[in-house]
Amino acid sequence: MGRGGAILTVGRPLDWNEAKPKLAYVREHGVSQFIAHYARHKEIKRDALFYGDEIEYGLFRLDAASKKPYLSLRGAEVRELLANREVEERRAIPESGKVTWHPEYGSWMVESTPARPYSGYTDDLRRVETNMRSRRARLLAALHEDEIAPTVVAFPLLGVGDSAGPGLENKGPVAASSLVPDAVINPHPRFGTLTRNIRSRRGATVDIRAPRFLDANTPPDAGDIAADAMAFGMGCCCLQVTFQCRDVEESRHVYDQLAVLAPVMMALTAACPIVSGKLQDHDVRWGLVAQSVDDRTPAERGETSGEVDPDMARGGVSPLRTSRYSAASSYICSHKQCGHHCAAAHYNDVDLEIDELAHKQLVDAGIDDLLARHIAHLFVRDPLVLFEGLVEELDDAVATDHFENLQSTNWNSVRWKPPPADASEHVGWRVELRTMEVQLTDFENAAFTVFCVLVLRVLLSFDLNIYVPMSKVHENMARAHRRDAVTQQKFWWRS
Repeated sequence: MGRGGAILTVGRPLDWNEAKPKLAYVREHGVSQFIAHYARHKEIKRDALFYGDEIEYGLFRLDAASKKPYLSLRGAEVRELLANREVEERRAIPESGKVTWHPEYGSWMVESTPARPYSGYTDDLRRVETNMRSRRARLLAALHEDEIAPTVVAFPLLGVGDSAGPGLENKGPVAASSLVPDAVINPHPRFGTLTRNIRSRRGATVDIRAPRFLDANTPPDAGDIAADAMAFGMGCCCLQVTFQCRDVEESRHVYDQLAVLAPVMMALTAACPIVSGKLQDHDVRWGLVAQSVDDRTPAERGETSGEVDPDMARGGVSPLRTSRYSAASSYICSHKQCGHHCAAAHYNDVDLEIDELAHKQLVDAGIDDLLARHIAHLFVRDPLVLFEGLVEELDDAVATDHFENLQSTNWNSVRWKPPPADASEHVGWRVELRTMEVQLTDFENAAFTVFCVLVLRVLLSFDLNIYVPMSKVHENMARAHRRDAVTQQKFWWRS
């Protein structure tokens, strides 16, 4: 929510073969860490409403001689410059400093958040656009004369010719992509290891397919648009909003309501019609990102029977419906014990894959079944990036690294976020809405952020219930992908 810095783990990440013997330990102890952390923070009460947004930017370079646009692979350099300027500004004027800058997957990307979260007061609604404008101005001031940083979801020519930059070779050892070089990946070792380990776990490069838009000049046998690297998904920019809730019970209620709202917000903000220089017949990034991080084995994807691998979650052979980037899978609210709210479990009509041992461990520790199943669902996946010296060495009584390893790489439409273990200031129970696509102007990004805040306040103030069966939420997500979904599709909604 704008509190805390953009810190990545420093150390040597383990490649897949080194990490595999440690996966079971991380999964088991991740559950233990959540149980201990939940017990420490479940009694937090009466936190104020705070919220913050995250905006991602792509840096592009316009070559004056060739008149061609390229990626500008200076994201890490620009972010460091911007972060240092913020420190200098705060040193000179302690109450100054409006932005925190964060790294992103692409080496041409940066992310910004307000340095301090917004409060629930009306005046703060008016600060959102001003802060976004300030962030954009600071970013532009850090660029070279031939660089631009528009807030577009995807670089339209990614994967076309030498759009990453002249002289860069594809088929690198990390992504093994025939379309983009490894240089497009953020140079921090975490991102390269994430890319390589997803390939290793699934046994092949990622396979991204997008339906091609067919017009009168499209050959009938053109087929889908194809891509083969994480950069085509994780290189997409979005707008995310995180809310701090009053307590753990309210956070679970907010999670459920935003899960219903998430597909609609994706359709409203749809802004990704071009993939690898071609028009797709979808308007959003979500399916691209889901395929770009799909680490499921062929057996988990239902393509083969496969051989059991004892190191991997559920042997690496139990079917998984989706990639680890997907819509919310289940409702989790259980604190409303009367009226329409008590039906949350009833609306969980989608089969939920869970780690049975994790579920038992959670229930035995006193976690209610709805929340236990949500957490156990996270643990049907394997951790993807482990760092040397940060596995068995961690104290489960205070650390949450293993839990967050799984939590942070289950990228769902809504994320339920316990208080951070290492916050320098108090941060409560939060919920993050993750489906919105970044817009071209600060006005639009601010408008959607403020709209989400106002909708949430209405839902809470009037104790509204917008539950629909979870299967209908998933159907809404599929409809939201379609071209012009916001005007051409109908969405399931509670009447």
